[in-house]
Amino acid sequence: MRRLSFIFTLLLLVTACQQNIDLPTIDSSSDLCFSDLSTSWDEGIPLGNAFVGALIWQKDSNLRFSLDRVDLWDLRPTDSLSGENFRFSWVQEKVAQKDYLPVQKKLDWSYDREPAPSKIPGAALEFPLRNFGELSHIQLYIKNALCQATWKNGITLQSFVHATEPIGWFVFKNLPDSLIPQLIAPPYQILSDSASTNVVNGQDLRRLNYEQGSIDKTNNSIHYHQKGWGDFYYDVSIQWIQKGSTLYGVWSITSSLSEDQSEDKTALNQRNIHQDYQTHLNYWNHYWEQSSISLPDSILQKQYDLEMYKFASATRENSYPISLQAVWTADNGKLPPWKGDYHHDLNTQMSYWCTYTGNHLQEGLGLVNTLWNQRDTYHQYTQQYFETEGLNIPGVATLVGKPMGGWIQYALSPTCAAWLSHSFYQHWKYSSDTIFLRERAYPFINEVALYLEQISKVDDQGVRKLPISSSPEIFDNSINAWFKTLTNYDLALMKFLFQAASELADELQLNEESAHWQQINNQLPDFDTDSTHALTFAKGFPYHESHRHFSHALAIYPLGLLDINDGESSKKIVESTLNQLEHYGSDWWTGYSFTWYANMQARAFHGDKAADALRSFAECFCLRNSFHANGDQKNCGKSKFNYRPFTLEGNFAFASAIQEMLLQSHTGVIRVFPAIPDNWNDVSFHQLRTIGAFLISATKESGKISQIKIFSEKGGLCQIEVPNNSYSISGNSQPPKVNNNILNFHTKKGETIQLNFQYFQ
Repeated sequence: MRRLSFIFTLLLLVTACQQNIDLPTIDSSSDLCFSDLSTSWDEGIPLGNAFVGALIWQKDSNLRFSLDRVDLWDLRPTDSLSGENFRFSWVQEKVAQKDYLPVQKKLDWSYDREPAPSKIPGAALEFPLRNFGELSHIQLYIKNALCQATWKNGITLQSFVHATEPIGWFVFKNLPDSLIPQLIAPPYQILSDSASTNVVNGQDLRRLNYEQGSIDKTNNSIHYHQKGWGDFYYDVSIQWIQKGSTLYGVWSITSSLSEDQSEDKTALNQRNIHQDYQTHLNYWNHYWEQSSISLPDSILQKQYDLEMYKFASATRENSYPISLQAVWTADNGKLPPWKGDYHHDLNTQMSYWCTYTGNHLQEGLGLVNTLWNQRDTYHQYTQQYFETEGLNIPGVATLVGKPMGGWIQYALSPTCAAWLSHSFYQHWKYSSDTIFLRERAYPFINEVALYLEQISKVDDQGVRKLPISSSPEIFDNSINAWFKTLTNYDLALMKFLFQAASELADELQLNEESAHWQQINNQLPDFDTDSTHALTFAKGFPYHESHRHFSHALAIYPLGLLDINDGESSKKIVESTLNQLEHYGSDWWTGYSFTWYANMQARAFHGDKAADALRSFAECFCLRNSFHANGDQKNCGKSKFNYRPFTLEGNFAFASAIQEMLLQSHTGVIRVFPAIPDNWNDVSFHQLRTIGAFLISATKESGKISQIKIFSEKGGLCQIEVPNNSYSISGNSQPPKVNNNILNFHTKKGETIQLNFQYFQ
């Protein structure tokens, strides 16, 4: 029987090592440690491996593991996103006629009104706490990716989600009597007509209209089979054994969307927890060795380490990208906030900002590889909706890359693929991988450039424009959100895309293609600014009130088209734009606004302002388990948004901002500690990555840089700014050239160069 094939055939051998299960841990000052269990799912202890995840918390009188898998999705089509009027040209017509209600009805309303397509939860595993007594403490060991709970009567729990297998282990020790796990299925069965329809806080699961799945039990196993929409189904399996006072077991979730991971991955014959824990640690030890930082600010240090822990828990080279909640879908009888989808007007991109300087390129490939693998879907969407060749991507998308609708100025944005293309460009720049350049980066960017060339038109003055333009999320979903002139948001993305296409074609010696894309780029207008030289949303629309989305400033960060190092004109625009954001304040910012703002302030070398913004984020906009919850959760007065939808992009943008404070290379010149606060006298980092594939380690002691190490992964020219003091160099094959405190090294592949600095009174 098919169902039996999913039940664990685990032979839990009662060996000496299995009876004495003790999983070693390493403490970190950044660990999560509490004296009580959270009583809310979104504050649970997070474990994950980008495919499956768990949140450990207390519900009523039970210890609860909320189990999830990345590809649990209801993929029913949205009927309104089809037909003759599913065309960008039709939207243009209705905007020109000032008759926008039909557009909203067709392309937006279904997102709010219909429960699917949507991410869906898995199930929960519960253990009754009636004989456990009072908790002593619960701790997440981030170095080991393991949760440990200890009760005052001596009962302990250790649990981990395996780093590379779609399974999780749990071990209870010192139990006074038998403990039987219970599997709790999500409440899919419709009971009434009053189910919640709020898409931000989560629609009621019962609106999916599923038949409740079946649960089969034996003495030491539980299997849950849930049928979803269409042919989709998923299975949750648990098996355990109790010997004396020790209970241990394994759980796993399989999905019909990933048949290659079902049979082989869940047939856990003779699985050994010690062997699994060792292979689990092998991944995590390697991950933490890739890079590290040491800050004098304990709040920022802990938040950074937790962000990098969550990053590795949420993405892998061969995984789907990080969605709004990744592998931690809501466990409250509802769909996740905003359906747990892929919001490409900011959220997805922000989630990967930390992968490049953070030296975690492999994990970052989860986004790039998925975008590459879904090209056929994007081609179909582009041909149908935009009626062009080439490739664009829906701004709000399902797991498999299909459009979901919503506020279509952004959900069906004409420039979405240009922003997502930035990940291909960044991977090439930071890896110097010529095979990736030739086989992935340029082909993808070239297709997006072809689409943008065809969707845009050149006017009588020789200026290239879009027929209508938008700037997330300015004017929300009104007809006014479509601008008649090109917004700085769309302009920045088009400038980046055509420049990148020209640069990459030139790198591949495709001279005609490079010249063509540069010619197209030259047809674009200059960025619009107001009387203070600050960037506007579009001509005649200045930034004049607090707003959460800094779409007008995309050219500053992350695209780097405007930088204070590029001369007085660019410097004036950057500084004025930041001053304006500060002037109008954070009343209507969400958490991610603070981390985006910190990235921009770091690029402007304002370390104190960047650190202040990050501290506000960590202290006011995060739940106790470090999850970003959008609104001001502590009533700090930082924002008038006080709501609580959990999303991840603000978390990972936090890590990126710390990296920008410590190391920058986007101009081609490596700058060490370019934007740290004045009082950060002792700070260091190990193996952060720069453009050109250089790994940099540096130390600042007593307010002065004492050492810089440069490892050249691929060889080539390295330009690095150094203090104007005496230094010694070791490891270089050729002496550097010096120009205005910038050292120019011609490095060999695999070469390590060390700079030691001396300071004289």
